[in-house]
Amino acid sequence: MLELLAHAQHREALPGVPSGVWDIDPAHSVVGFSVRHLMSKVRGTFSAYEGRIEIADDPLQSQAEVEIQLASVNTGNEMRDGHLRTSDFFHVEQHPTMRFVSTGLREADGTWVLDGELTIRGTTRDVEIGLEFLGYDPTGQQGEPRIGFEGHTSIHRSDFGITFGLDGGKVVVGDKIDILLEIEATLAD
Repeated sequence: MLELLAHAQHREALPGVPSGVWDIDPAHSVVGFSVRHLMSKVRGTFSAYEGRIEIADDPLQSQAEVEIQLASVNTGNEMRDGHLRTSDFFHVEQHPTMRFVSTGLREADGTWVLDGELTIRGTTRDVEIGLEFLGYDPTGQQGEPRIGFEGHTSIHRSDFGITFGLDGGKVVVGDKIDILLEIEATLAD
């Protein structure tokens, strides 16, 4: 009985959202980051990515998968973006994509947490993404159902073998990367 009540409570957290596969809409989503650069922060985005969200009847059984083309990085500075693509950072010639695959969804202190594995430069680490459900529109802009989520997490680039500039001297680019996800997705046909 408690399991049935928990299932109903989880379902209420996504009111009216049908289960199924949802495709992330890059035209209405943002995969962004910020990192310390000297005494300020640099913000950037990735413009080329694709992903799917599978919402299960029990939302806690839902899954997500995203693949990001690292060459699509954009910080608003072409020289910096070029440097990020080199072996000092992403090494896009050998590792063109960054990939996230969820391993679970849970509630913690009244919020959603998406657990998963993030792979950058061939190194995979566990990450936790705090999620906020932004809403569901059954008719969307063109008659297609849409859902929205916002996610936040932080990673350390050194955990993925990206250690350029972290040799103990003056830190030009910080180790901690804050990640912001603003995701809108449409129900797949």
